[in-house]
Order: sequence, then C-alpha cells, then structure tokens
Amino acid sequence: MPEVVISNTSPIFYLHRLRRLDLLQKLYQKIIVPQAVVAELEVGRRQGEDVPNIDNYEWIETRSIQSPQIIGLSTDFGPGETEVLALALEGAGSLVIIDEKLARKIARLRDLRVTGTAGVLLRAKQEGHILAVKPSLDRLEEIQFHLSDSVRTLILSKAGE
Repeated sequence: MPEVVISNTSPIFYLHRLRRLDLLQKLYQKIIVPQAVVAELEVGRRQGEDVPNIDNYEWIETRSIQSPQIIGLSTDFGPGETEVLALALEGAGSLVIIDEKLARKIARLRDLRVTGTAGVLLRAKQEGHILAVKPSLDRLEEIQFHLSDSVRTLILSKAGE
C-alpha cells in the first residue's frame, strides 16, 4: 500500500515553478493537502504568482481537518504548516513534506517523518526520475527558495554531486 503523504504549500509551489510537480506523483502516487494549502495557493494566484491549480491534478486530494482543537499547535507559522501537521497528527499521513524550519522541528518532536522540497529532489534522483539535483537547487535559489548552505551541501553529498 502506498504511503500517505501530506504536503505544505511551498513544496507544491516550488516544484511547480521548476516544472517538476510530476515528481510528487512519481514518488508518492497520491498527495494530500489541507484546505489551508489550497487557500494559500489561491492567494498566490490572485497576486499574479505562477501557482498550480490543484483541481487539475487528480492525484492531489484536498482534505479537511477533523479535530479543530489540533489547530492550536503553534502561532509561529502559517495556516498551511499548521493544518499539514494537524492532518498528520490525526493519523492521515505517514510523511509530511514541509520546508519551514520550525514546522519541521515540531513535526519531528511529534515523531512524524519529514522531508522537504530538496529531499523530494534527492529521492527523485535516487529513484532515477532526474539526472542531477544541483541544477534544480540552483534554479530554486534563483526563484528565492531559501536553503541553508549546510543543507544544500548535505543534499548534494547524498546525491553524489
């Protein structure tokens, strides 16, 4: 049975900007996004950002939070991160794809498995879906995706680049 994967806004946004949103389907078959992620993407669209229309991807499922009390997880990050963690804690996901540092830390403290945009690219290379990670990391930097030097070095090392 394929693992259940819940994604935040930034991995979807940046993989779309790389024209590699397909990697999520290739790696995980199906992705779940909470309502807040759909709303954040819609705000981006209204502001003129190049964002995907989730309705065009049958392998992306929108899901609502069932336990609203979980929403009070943290006020230190946005609604997308909050709802991704809430869905995962409800038992909806075995893996969260999230880039925000504090949200990743909280996910790990809650024993959730975590990856991010760079981790998706690494796995895509390891599974033969892309030839190299570095060009994508370079492009991400050009489009204002923040990745620390230490994480970039680690990803490239694991990729053998």
